[in-house]
Amino acid sequence: MKHNGTAVAAHHAQAALHYVIVGNGAAGVTAAETIRAHDARSRMTIVTAEPSLMYSRPGLAYVITGEIPPRQVIARRAEWYEQLRLDVVHSAAEALDVSARRIYLANGSFLTYDKLLIATGARATPPPYPDASLKGVVYLDTLTGTKQLIQQARRGRRAVVVGGGITALEMVEGLIHQKVETHYFLRGKQLWNRVFNDTESALLDEQMQAHGVHIHYQTEAQEILPSRWGRKVRAARLPDGSEFRCDIFGVAIGVKPLLDLVQDTPVQLDRGILVNEFMETSVPDVFAAGDCAQAYDPWTRQHTLDILWPSAVAEGRVAGLSMVGARQPMQKGTPFNVCKLFGLHVTIIGQINPRSSANDEPEVVQHLSRGSSETWFSRAAHHTSAWSSAGSNTLRLVMDEERLVGALLIGEQTLADPLRTLIQAQADISAIRPALLAGGDELRTELLRFWHAYQKQVEQ
Repeated sequence: MKHNGTAVAAHHAQAALHYVIVGNGAAGVTAAETIRAHDARSRMTIVTAEPSLMYSRPGLAYVITGEIPPRQVIARRAEWYEQLRLDVVHSAAEALDVSARRIYLANGSFLTYDKLLIATGARATPPPYPDASLKGVVYLDTLTGTKQLIQQARRGRRAVVVGGGITALEMVEGLIHQKVETHYFLRGKQLWNRVFNDTESALLDEQMQAHGVHIHYQTEAQEILPSRWGRKVRAARLPDGSEFRCDIFGVAIGVKPLLDLVQDTPVQLDRGILVNEFMETSVPDVFAAGDCAQAYDPWTRQHTLDILWPSAVAEGRVAGLSMVGARQPMQKGTPFNVCKLFGLHVTIIGQINPRSSANDEPEVVQHLSRGSSETWFSRAAHHTSAWSSAGSNTLRLVMDEERLVGALLIGEQTLADPLRTLIQAQADISAIRPALLAGGDELRTELLRFWHAYQKQVEQ
């Protein structure tokens, strides 16, 4: 939809509005910046249940490994809120009345709104154990929780971490850095099996064991056992009834969008808040963006949760534009993420692995981009893989008959940017498809030759 300058001008001629944004993360602050750039007069309030200013969740993985101090993840200072004339209310939003246009807060007050953005995000799923709130149960999810994790690690001697995704791996790496004896419990037979193949998992296994991680395959905890006084973690109970002693129990078993605010309201829900390409919900003047929003994805042709940090920023901008009347549709780019695990550089682009079930929770990547897209796990049956491996350097391509749709690189990263461009542009690779399927050195050589030719063609 084209920008309607007349409509925007008319909007600004109206009386000042009150924009309320519930959530102080990437989507919320981006929306606030966007709104203020188009509306200098109206009042704006950000509601957040967290005590801190806006911080970078991708940075938490670097905090736990000691690469940066906690203060360095603060992404917006107090001066930024003042410059944008944003009121910040540090209280949980507990109830929404869309007919009265009111948000009821945990501190007993309420706010009225003209336009509302719900950007509540997602939070770590707690374990299904009765003693999940014991001291020593830790998460890598919020700044407060990460600080608590570090405090526990300084006093802890032995940790168990559960969860099959990258957040669990990051927690394991952080605990090892904190010099805690760390045991990683996996239900399956290989590491990060929703993303990695057997060879990729074996590379990571070797690196983790070299760093001192104890990996327990096909192992799970069935219960957290408390200390004598019932305050702290004492052990994990295994399926055979035995006890595995530990004083830290790290949990990374998935995330869920925070939807309590919109439960029992007319706002339409699925696994998240359903929104159209303008971040509009089913209720007029109520918008949603970020980890709690389930937006239409042209890659999967369905509404999907997308827990990528760049996606939250993009959705926040689209929501902000819609809220001021300058509607522009959301256009998703190619999912792209970079991380470093136990010294291994990993780049993931586009679609790289089939999902085992449509009901699976999306993977969460804390590094540079905060999360991952469900797109990574939606490979159609007609997609084919190509493979190249040389020591600790691997390259896996996923393609259909004419185009690359995904890639995963470990180690050497020369082809990362070219692959991202080719996948995003949906370049026709049918002429070199046989060479790519041959794999090995021929795959890399032919891909580089094709990339150089493609660049020249684009420049002409």
